[in-house]
Amino acid sequence: MGHKFTAKVPYQRITPPEIFFNRRKFLSAFGLGILAAPMATCSSAGAAQRPQDSLIDVPLQRPDVFPTMRNAAYEIPTAIERKDLVAREVAGSHNNFYEFLSGRGGPVWQFCGDFTVEPWSVEVSGECNNPMTLDLDDLFNFEHEERIYHFRCVERWAMNVPWSGFPLSKLIERADPNGQARYVKFTTAAVGAEMPGLTSSPWYPWPYQEALRLDEAMNELAMVVTGVYGEPLLRQHGSPVRIIVPWKYGYKNPKSIVKIEFVRNEPRTFWQVQPHEYGFLSNINPNIPHPRWAQNISFWLDTEEPFETPIFNGYDQFVANLYPDEPRTRQRPLRQGEIAR
Repeated sequence: MGHKFTAKVPYQRITPPEIFFNRRKFLSAFGLGILAAPMATCSSAGAAQRPQDSLIDVPLQRPDVFPTMRNAAYEIPTAIERKDLVAREVAGSHNNFYEFLSGRGGPVWQFCGDFTVEPWSVEVSGECNNPMTLDLDDLFNFEHEERIYHFRCVERWAMNVPWSGFPLSKLIERADPNGQARYVKFTTAAVGAEMPGLTSSPWYPWPYQEALRLDEAMNELAMVVTGVYGEPLLRQHGSPVRIIVPWKYGYKNPKSIVKIEFVRNEPRTFWQVQPHEYGFLSNINPNIPHPRWAQNISFWLDTEEPFETPIFNGYDQFVANLYPDEPRTRQRPLRQGEIAR
């Protein structure tokens, strides 16, 4: 618990001004160029909302937990040539969090300053033998570690990030799902007074819900995340608790969760009700083009340099056995009304 974080790129590294302030596309709104296409056809900025005190404003303090010891077994996959971290200022400047900034990714930190993350509770219920409600102390009492994961958005931008938290399997084991449980559903907070996107985009099926198969959730890569860059999560990253599954597109990693539910049937998730989106599995696969983005090429969030997208985001050794039917050859784009798995 008391070990200091050590990394090739220190947390205090500031992105050079020529990258962070003067890039032709990335900088004018932290979301132009390759980042410009919205996740949905409707685009609306959130209502006026107080920004955070700073881009990297930490909303709560847990010196008894952070920084955590790094687990060296989880590093950037060999298929990803670049190994250094994206600077925390960059990672915190462009986010997809439609509850605050709807219709596109961008500077969510400017819209989430009023979001209350403490006190907080997560209800764990459904098809399990030990339903419970976890507060922040309960969550932080799980043994924490840090893992460096490669994160990939469906909009093609990518970054290497140090997440802190604990295996999702540990929480599932404590809840003890019964024989009827086949899926794990996650629900994000929906606080209209603090999340302007809820009122500016009423056509979305709020609250945001995502889900995993139970075997996916039990995979060793799946994490309950409470921290990033050696500190508690920032609001724009999904404070105070979120899920990270690095072999899936970013939207499968729900933020600011308030409910975890074990269910029998495959849940209908947030983006499945939208036209021309990926389906339930949403594994990162360069062979399955999205209607708006070819997925065979990714771009670094800070430099926009392109690189080839590896299947499962490079984590195939951990998860390929879960998906024996995952396409390994190039697929045609989705047609009207089609949904990819």
